[in-house]
Amino acid sequence: MTAEWEFDVPTTGSKYLPPDARYMDALTSQGYDFEAAVADLIDNSIDAGANDVVIHFLRDGDALVSLLVIDDGRGMTDDELDVAMTVGGRRGYAANALGMFGTGLKSASLSQASAVTVTSRTRKTRPAGRRWVMERARTGFQCDIVESRYAQALIDRYNGQPITWQGTVIRWDGVKNFPRHGGSGQTDRYLQRTINKLGLHLGLQLHRFLLRDDFNITIAVEDIRTGDIYMNFGVVPLNPFGYPVTGHPDYPRVFVADVPSIGAVRLAAHVWPPKSSLDEYKSVGAVLDRQGFYFYRNDRIVQSGGWNNFRQPEQHLSLARVDIDLPPDTDEVFRLSVKKEGVEATPEFVTALENAVDHTGRLFTDYLADAQQTYREARKRAGLTRKAVIPPGRGFAPAITEAVEDELPILPGEVAIAVQWSKLADDVFFDIDRDNRTIALNRKFRTAILGGRRGSLNDAPVMKSMLYLLVHQLFESEFSGPRARDNIQLWQSILLTAARAEIREIDNDETGELA
Repeated sequence: MTAEWEFDVPTTGSKYLPPDARYMDALTSQGYDFEAAVADLIDNSIDAGANDVVIHFLRDGDALVSLLVIDDGRGMTDDELDVAMTVGGRRGYAANALGMFGTGLKSASLSQASAVTVTSRTRKTRPAGRRWVMERARTGFQCDIVESRYAQALIDRYNGQPITWQGTVIRWDGVKNFPRHGGSGQTDRYLQRTINKLGLHLGLQLHRFLLRDDFNITIAVEDIRTGDIYMNFGVVPLNPFGYPVTGHPDYPRVFVADVPSIGAVRLAAHVWPPKSSLDEYKSVGAVLDRQGFYFYRNDRIVQSGGWNNFRQPEQHLSLARVDIDLPPDTDEVFRLSVKKEGVEATPEFVTALENAVDHTGRLFTDYLADAQQTYREARKRAGLTRKAVIPPGRGFAPAITEAVEDELPILPGEVAIAVQWSKLADDVFFDIDRDNRTIALNRKFRTAILGGRRGSLNDAPVMKSMLYLLVHQLFESEFSGPRARDNIQLWQSILLTAARAEIREIDNDETGELA
């Protein structure tokens, strides 16, 4: 007989279980990239009321030695430094603060550097400092107290640039992605590439702050041997909605999604003008990445692009961007990543989007159709109409079929092209059965193509889709001419060679031999 169910779990007391020191490794393995880590530090500067932030790369001749982030914010006392440097330590965040979890400073810094030092001064207190060294953190959460003389010297070093009466300096040492060898040429190339990427990232994520008259971010490089400062420039705001002229006369337009657990969520829908060359449009990412929802939390972007399971991205929606300011206290519906680079929305929000309307009753789904139509009409005006095709069918992943149908007009009434693994001669990689609309792949190479993974009906999606793009026109022609037959022979030869090379790689891995 089953015992009666207990709704409350009975307990007999509690026990203190401190985290293992290896928790620091888990904390710093959150997938931060360099730009996101620096942005997390600047969030703290903004919360401290900073007007100026300087990102300072220090080099000693050919070698990069440290990275510093300096601000003229309110600064921290000794006690506040202890809280800031405590793993999981949380101060009382204001309702409009960018900080959230109490881990950003530590996890962002130690994901990028072997040591992080924080020195700070308020208007009423002397400079103080704390230092985390990763090796010491692993062996017992030992945080070093910075010598007061050095704390004063580091604050004084940036007196007026930008620190005046108060401020904070964060110093990274042992930065993991700094070049170790290669001379000044490699260092110069690294700085050029990294600073450009960092400027674009900060310009986008923090564009609403940078558009204000009282907030600036400067990136500079100093050679500590000579004291020379170069590559000194201000970060430019990149407003992802900063187009000069709208791509559709009916937009921007505000829709409202009624989410039962939190109420109304406003969706400001925009259509970018076609063929834009502005950085505000291009710098966000690839075409499929830059469309969709741009979530803001307290004026800071926490997701740039993506449809959050509402629909799949597609080329025809490349002009569609939706501005969403997250309402306060929405954790039940919107969950932010620790890195503040993504929002997980519950199905409740996705369902609400289907019924979202503007003040006239126009549906949000109508906006998507308008954005698609704007893109298509622009292509027609440019003479870029694509030829109709027979779609892929059985054996292709459904997402591939959907992408083809989104991107290309489909020939009506035609049987779809199937793909399957078959027994073929050893000197053939694929065969085409035009009568049965089938591409046959040599199953001898299936294990190699799949890298040892278990096969399925829709396996090898990349290889299958690329082969479809090569041969689909052969099914649409009434006959194969000399050029088509020569192309087949060319593709056959190269793909066969590649498949055999895959088998050799697997054999070498199994025997431990070098390729």
